[in-house]
Amino acid sequence: MTIKPGLNFLLWMEIIFFAVAYFCVTQTQKGKLNPHLRRIAGLDSIEEAVGRATEMGRPVHFSPGIGGITDNSAPQTFAGLSVLQFVTELTAKYNTELIVTIRVAVVFPIAQETVRQAYLAAGKPDMFKEDTVRFLSSEQFAYASAVMGIFFRREVAANIMMGAFWAESLLFAEAGAQAGAIQVSGTAALSQLPFFVAACDYTLLGEELYAAGAYLAKDRVRIGSIAAQDYIKLGVMVYLLLGAVFASAGVNVLKDLVSK
Repeated sequence: MTIKPGLNFLLWMEIIFFAVAYFCVTQTQKGKLNPHLRRIAGLDSIEEAVGRATEMGRPVHFSPGIGGITDNSAPQTFAGLSVLQFVTELTAKYNTELIVTIRVAVVFPIAQETVRQAYLAAGKPDMFKEDTVRFLSSEQFAYASAVMGIFFRREVAANIMMGAFWAESLLFAEAGAQAGAIQVSGTAALSQLPFFVAACDYTLLGEELYAAGAYLAKDRVRIGSIAAQDYIKLGVMVYLLLGAVFASAGVNVLKDLVSK
């Protein structure tokens, strides 16, 4: 079978990508492939933030963003929930109060069960309270106002924000700074990253958020999938580089492969 231009070529590329992903995940599970995850300072600082809140006897606030689970922000939301599990386990370890605020209704039961199971796994189910996870409002700025109110009323000592954020990002970060909280943030929304970088102590940039779950849990399936993504990106970069070199030489064979 020959590779034909256009859609047939793209189909072959998808098959190759799937094969790379399958190989990396299965080999990582078996221990034959051991991808190295570089240190992510923002995630390492979460324990510092929770420890500070413990010393001060003040609560930790966590927000998984304002994205949903059925739109294009869903990957960021689930990545944030992965970090939430880790944060909950830390607060259980140090007996620190946790406040989780939610804007999207369908995220609420998922976040609630994530926190409940994390406390249960830590052997401290009694730490879970009905108001640990709070649905505040489905309206963006009403939610932002309620969160800022919690910052000042409860004197939050650590503010951790992981997920999809938009115009409320700077409001949160500025309110957290005024409350004296150590702040760790992460988002793949490129338009909001400058605000987090400027106002927060540590920030996860773009894809670091997606790698957070694998980095914290050391889950070999997730680590294998991250390795597969890196190999695929490397392959695409090589393809683009070769395409540029060939095009400069007047050879358009790679361009013709993807043309319709």
